[in-house]
Amino acid sequence: MSEIFEYKCPNCGGSVEFDSGTQKMKCPYCDSEFDVEALKNMDSRLDEEQPDEFKWDNADGTQWDEGEEDKMSIFVCKSCGGEIVCDENTAATSCPYCDNPVVMSGRLSGTLKPEFVIPFKVDKNRAKETLKSYIGKKKFAPKLFANENKLEEIKGIYVPFWLFDSDADAAVSFKATRTTTWSDKKYRYTKTDHFDVFRKGNMSFANIPVDGSSKMADDLMESIEPFDFGEAVDFQTAYLSGYLADKYDVSMEDSIDRANARIKSSCEETLRNTVHGYESVMLNNSSVQITKGCAKYALYPVWLIHTKYKDEQLTFAMNGQSGKLVGNIPVSMPKLIALFAGITALGTPIIYIVGRLFGII
Repeated sequence: MSEIFEYKCPNCGGSVEFDSGTQKMKCPYCDSEFDVEALKNMDSRLDEEQPDEFKWDNADGTQWDEGEEDKMSIFVCKSCGGEIVCDENTAATSCPYCDNPVVMSGRLSGTLKPEFVIPFKVDKNRAKETLKSYIGKKKFAPKLFANENKLEEIKGIYVPFWLFDSDADAAVSFKATRTTTWSDKKYRYTKTDHFDVFRKGNMSFANIPVDGSSKMADDLMESIEPFDFGEAVDFQTAYLSGYLADKYDVSMEDSIDRANARIKSSCEETLRNTVHGYESVMLNNSSVQITKGCAKYALYPVWLIHTKYKDEQLTFAMNGQSGKLVGNIPVSMPKLIALFAGITALGTPIIYIVGRLFGII
């Protein structure tokens, strides 16, 4: 019984055939040519590729010492459902997320105790000054925004985070190109060579943060990273004095998918940075196996700042350790139109306009 071997073209996916004239494998669809050994090596590498595998240990967590929970209170927001943890001396307050009044629910119970906490380093006055400076640097903000926006509320809140540690074995393939041009008296020629590039590596990750609060947007928290875990200390309830803390409502198990995605993306980016000498490099496929995965529970400091401008509520978030601030501010349409009109009149590329708009250039 005969067995038929078929090779696929790496460029277009068509079936390649052996060309006796060139002694190479040739694709009849896109005319690409390949050395036989190169295709064999590529096939052997593809055979070695494994599907992603993520193995994590369940986090048993740290339990509260006897009497510690009695010193903590829970406030519940009837508007957004947020559960805010604070010390027993905190009076009635407003929700740090939606700014609506919250009411006392009872004592803290039924939750894990944080293992670590990064204490606030940025105080309230510095947070206010940073916001003022941040607004002042935004060239497309309305002229009156800096003077007329009114600070409604600023609250220091400890946000719950699951911190993931793991080892990872990664294998990544890329599609790369290199272009050569030359000319004679009649024509200008362009030749594009296509390459399959493979990279493998072992990496270790520590303290990859995934916030454990459904009320706090993941992309917002990632925007104010990094937090320096080197300044974390063992959790003590004393650090909550004068601040609020969000009670986690996203479990470690439900946070794993985001941790997996961050690890996989980091592996791909790290191995991509080892590929040099090509004009274009595109990710083709990747395989990541995670081992020795474990997680711990910590609280990270965040300032939530609510401000109001022309009946519009605006929210900013600040890293309470580093002072890094993110948030959206209104855009002045007259300024924006003037910028587009002036720059396009000079023939400036659109990428420059977009870069100015978002503060990249």
